[in-house]
Amino acid sequence: MLSRGFVVCTAPKSGLQTLNKFVRCSLQSGEPRPHIKYLKSRSPLSSTPSPLLHHQDSSARPRSAIVPHSSAAGDLSETNETTTAAAGNPSLIEPRESWHHLLHGAASWLAAYKPPRYVWRTLAALVLGGEVMVRILQGKIHLRNTMDQLNLVGPRSLGVCLLTAAFVGMVFTIQFIREFAKLGLTRSVGGVLALALARELTPVVTSIILAGRVGSAFAAELGTMQVSEQTDSLRVLGSDPVDYLITPRVLACMVAGPILNLLCFCMGMAASVFLADAVYDVPANVILDSACRAIDAWDIVTSMIKCWVFGTIISVVSCSWGYTTSGGAKGVGESTTSAVVISLVLIFVFDFALSFLFFQGQGDALKSCM
Repeated sequence: MLSRGFVVCTAPKSGLQTLNKFVRCSLQSGEPRPHIKYLKSRSPLSSTPSPLLHHQDSSARPRSAIVPHSSAAGDLSETNETTTAAAGNPSLIEPRESWHHLLHGAASWLAAYKPPRYVWRTLAALVLGGEVMVRILQGKIHLRNTMDQLNLVGPRSLGVCLLTAAFVGMVFTIQFIREFAKLGLTRSVGGVLALALARELTPVVTSIILAGRVGSAFAAELGTMQVSEQTDSLRVLGSDPVDYLITPRVLACMVAGPILNLLCFCMGMAASVFLADAVYDVPANVILDSACRAIDAWDIVTSMIKCWVFGTIISVVSCSWGYTTSGGAKGVGESTTSAVVISLVLIFVFDFALSFLFFQGQGDALKSCM
């Protein structure tokens, strides 16, 4: 510490011997006696007072005991001037050091930032979907698991899908016949029903049934395996969980979805024909003839493409949500519910996108059945 010609040195107790030796050497050499004052030491290791010295000699001094006034004042003044100039002129700061501080701050912010969980799950769904597609193209398919999942998605889901499609077809038949009969357009009922069922109703209804029945089962099963560490056991045994668990489920939905959609369309048309003939006295041949003249192969193809896309979305979302489950039984329930809800939302979003893509401009399908 520098203060009006005095240099303050705080020395521990062990350094007093060196200090006294230096003072004696100075007196013997004929130099003027330094002014010595003792201050209370600030060192936590010693309570012995420290000397306050003013001396002009810098040749023979202990390294940490005595600091000459002239050299200390010069060094300190130069340091203060440099620091003041750098503080007043930011251009003196090196650009490399500033960039280092910026990068360090950005890295610290990224390390402390915790994004919402749905962001990570969305990324997981995209990554898992890409891995599954790559494995399917490479032929890495577990045949036995794929057949088991096809049995779950296809035959075990067929009954509820057909029952739902039948009642949906009958409900729309009631509404169309009541309104078209007043306009004298009874012969057009079959064409309108066929277009509505093929383009929109059966793909969406079938996919909703798959999301509620199959998607929830996928999410719950994989979530339970994840929280009970069964997936880790598969890795220990040398099996990839993506190959063994996820790829068969996604492939089963991609294959069984369009087939279920086609069967549901046939069931819906059959229920409509039955209700129209039995209740409203509209002959079955009138309904079928109008339907055959209204729809074409493109309508059936677009319907199956939609159901293929919906099946892929349901399986990928359900498997990824189940695969990223944590938190025990409560986490399994939350993952299952979230997977079903997100699958339903994505079904309607992609239904709008595909309909807007497939059916542009004005249609003339009903002109041939008027």
